[in-house]
Amino acid sequence: MARYRLPEDVRKRMIQAQLRRTGGKRLAKVVERNINTLVEIREHMDRRKSTQDHIADWVTWFSGNMIFVYIHVVWFGIWLAINLGWTHLKPFDPYPFNLLTMVVSLEAILLATFVLISQNRISEIADQRADLDLQINLLAEYEITRVLTLVDAIADHLGLEVRHDPEVDELKNEVSPEVVLKEMEQRKHEKNGSKKPETLKKQSF
Repeated sequence: MARYRLPEDVRKRMIQAQLRRTGGKRLAKVVERNINTLVEIREHMDRRKSTQDHIADWVTWFSGNMIFVYIHVVWFGIWLAINLGWTHLKPFDPYPFNLLTMVVSLEAILLATFVLISQNRISEIADQRADLDLQINLLAEYEITRVLTLVDAIADHLGLEVRHDPEVDELKNEVSPEVVLKEMEQRKHEKNGSKKPETLKKQSF
């Protein structure tokens, strides 16, 4: 994948925001690397979009813009002025404006379809990001568990007296995702006063 560089003005704004958060310290290399990686991923997703996806995105963006509202206000105003006889032009869609109603209804159907197409793709991207976050969180939990076990073993080897903490012992145990999901569902059903859910089948993540 080709290396994508942020526009200079965008990069400067991001660096300034990071400097404000860090109290004026220099922007860490890892932060800049992560910014470039995120931009590369977005660029890769944009390149994967088909022509139909680009059209749906553009229509969705345009329909959510104030220009879209202004155009319709002018359009409806001219349409009503002509068909109410306020101009010297001959009315072509007299009251109750059946033609206008049909056109607007068709437009609403098409716009809703374009919005759903864009939302479906956004939902798919969100699911992918959620899966990635879950994998990273599970890996981080596994690594932290191993680090705690290792630190405990080092303390024993050096003969250090460490105050016993039951919570640390619990943290050294690996957490199974299916157990957490089961507990969450059980708490949810108990709160709602409904029947407890059946035991979840163990799944590998």
